[in-house]
Amino acid sequence: MSVVQWVCLAAVVVATVVGVGVFARGVGRIVATLRRGRPAPQRWRPVGRRLATLVTELVGHGRFQHRPVVRVAHWVVMVSFPLLFVTLVTGYGQVVDPRFALPVIGHLAPLEWLVEAFAWLSLVGIVALTVLRLRIRPRPSDDEAQQRRSRFFGSNLAQAYFVEATVAAVVVAVLVLRGLEYALGAQGGELWATAAHFPLTAWLGSAWTGAPAAALETAVVVAATVKILVSMAWFVVVGLQPTMGVAWHRFLAVVNVYARREPDGRPALGPLAPMTLPDGSAFDLERVDELPEDARLGVSTIQDLSWKGLLDLSTCTECGRCQDVCPAWATGKALSPKLFVLGLRDHAAAATDDANLLGADLLTAGAVDYDALWDCTTCGACVQQCPVDIEHVDTLVGVRRAQVLMESRFPRELGQTFTKLERQGNPWGLPARTRLDWAKGLDFPVPVIGRDVETAADVEYVFWVGCAGAYEDRAKRTTQAVAELLHTAGVSFGVLQGEMCTGDPARRAGNEVLFQTLAAGNVENLNGAGATKVVVTCAHCFNTIANEYPELGGRFDVVHHTELLDRLVAEGRLRPAADDRTVTYHDPCYLARHNQVYSPPRELLGSVPGLQLAEMPRAGKDAFCCGAGGARMWMEESAGTRINAVRSAEAVATGADVIATACPFCTVMLSDGVAANARAAAGEGSAPVGVPEVADIAVLLLDRVRGAAPAEQA
Repeated sequence: MSVVQWVCLAAVVVATVVGVGVFARGVGRIVATLRRGRPAPQRWRPVGRRLATLVTELVGHGRFQHRPVVRVAHWVVMVSFPLLFVTLVTGYGQVVDPRFALPVIGHLAPLEWLVEAFAWLSLVGIVALTVLRLRIRPRPSDDEAQQRRSRFFGSNLAQAYFVEATVAAVVVAVLVLRGLEYALGAQGGELWATAAHFPLTAWLGSAWTGAPAAALETAVVVAATVKILVSMAWFVVVGLQPTMGVAWHRFLAVVNVYARREPDGRPALGPLAPMTLPDGSAFDLERVDELPEDARLGVSTIQDLSWKGLLDLSTCTECGRCQDVCPAWATGKALSPKLFVLGLRDHAAAATDDANLLGADLLTAGAVDYDALWDCTTCGACVQQCPVDIEHVDTLVGVRRAQVLMESRFPRELGQTFTKLERQGNPWGLPARTRLDWAKGLDFPVPVIGRDVETAADVEYVFWVGCAGAYEDRAKRTTQAVAELLHTAGVSFGVLQGEMCTGDPARRAGNEVLFQTLAAGNVENLNGAGATKVVVTCAHCFNTIANEYPELGGRFDVVHHTELLDRLVAEGRLRPAADDRTVTYHDPCYLARHNQVYSPPRELLGSVPGLQLAEMPRAGKDAFCCGAGGARMWMEESAGTRINAVRSAEAVATGADVIATACPFCTVMLSDGVAANARAAAGEGSAPVGVPEVADIAVLLLDRVRGAAPAEQA
């Protein structure tokens, strides 16, 4: 061996020992952090389905919605990471013997083709990702409002650039080595030194075939050494920083995606994860007396998270996709789902070294911002967008639970809402005796189950009216419209005596005890009435009864009113007359994103002859929140711009005559937003614009059904 080889070999050995050792230390620290969390036994099975989901997610990269360039670039870089590992192993041999090749596969043409193809693709991909980051990064010269528009605001850009530079350096080294291998082989007359084995680097190697063999061998040794040193430097930097998610996600994302909440690949939307106890079991209100006095409810300290919750934190890539779609962040509020995760991640890492932080309150320790905690509408856009399946909403509501149940610390308005729910069974605080007043004045009787009909078996559907549908004037119109449409279509239904709030606002606000109290009463009432099929008008009631009541013993076939009405129109039982107006439809988060109901409302609107649908720029899976979810309906919105004002302006900008909704919360928020925008425009002396009507689809449909000739309805 030459002097150069001895020097290079020594450097490689030292770098490898240090790199692997430091990286192993980083792995150990992450494992130690995860071991602080509570058990999450349900995250390992079923193995087959989870593995299938994992493979599908990795191969398909389905979470890179509307970002085809990023999707392809990230995919090739991801695939090149394990594929090019063989070149790293080869590099160790080349330091000792420049002509070294791995046995059997060293000159296997298909593998060589893959290596070269993915090396070039990875180089192009990493350059594209770097250029994208440079183009949309927040610039110091911009004011904070402009900087916040970048999804990389708050991300550690230096770490990202380091990772991208490492990838670029490694693939360049691979390509240089391939060219040198060709030149060296061609000089020696090797049979494998052909374009068939070097399809994308033979042209590069051809430029070096005239160099002395000794010089080529030295170049191979140096290039292999550089490649190894770059890789080991990456190991050292990453190992020293276990919070460097932009690097660690290469390993952790595989586990995180496998252990996602829904084994079939759905994001962690719909039902909230149950509140768990230290042993990982779900909180049960009926056994609350059995809890030890020092039992902690919710997430008040970092060790109250499950190991999966802690793994979420370590897996975050700081890509900012969650931040980019968050309605709170977009309207100038404190909450960023990304910064929320990063604050918890850094605190968890610090607690691994400082035991005093393990029991520290997350808000007191500064890991979570109080205002940000209550800004969340739980719309789920962050969860849907996250490429590594972080469950932001479950974790955030877990922190809310601790603040409500353990600290009694929450916005003043929520205290009033909790009191109204406890005393009257509805967040408006109105008496239960007036809950059926909406039915007064209808031309047909609305049977009450248990009074007018014996059980729910005597009707096709239990009509779950909901609190808004019973007490809020705009929502009452929807309730009456649905009742009349069902009556017109010949669908029998009845309502329940003793119906109370489903508990959605209590649960999303963190008051799990109140939620379970309300839910238990409703489940008992529904089961006692013999309910099997339930129709609801509120997206929040729909989600709660369909997805959360089963864990409390309430299993029903729940349908949203737009789904049922769409079916009735398709069957010819409702025949709307023509309408020459233009309508834009707002997707309620808890109907659409949380429960994947996108088509029925649009099909229902499309069934009205002549009615034109004008979609908003953010519609369907990309729809923007109205601002009412997560119990925000009952809280003041003082920071930044009101979310409903932003969404209403977007709807008005379509030029539609009508803004159609499918949830009473959305109807209220968009009605108020349209009115506020109109007042603001008038106050500024702006040119007058049309103020569209805001109405539930059922109200619009009823107007058209009433407008049809009697013969058409026959």
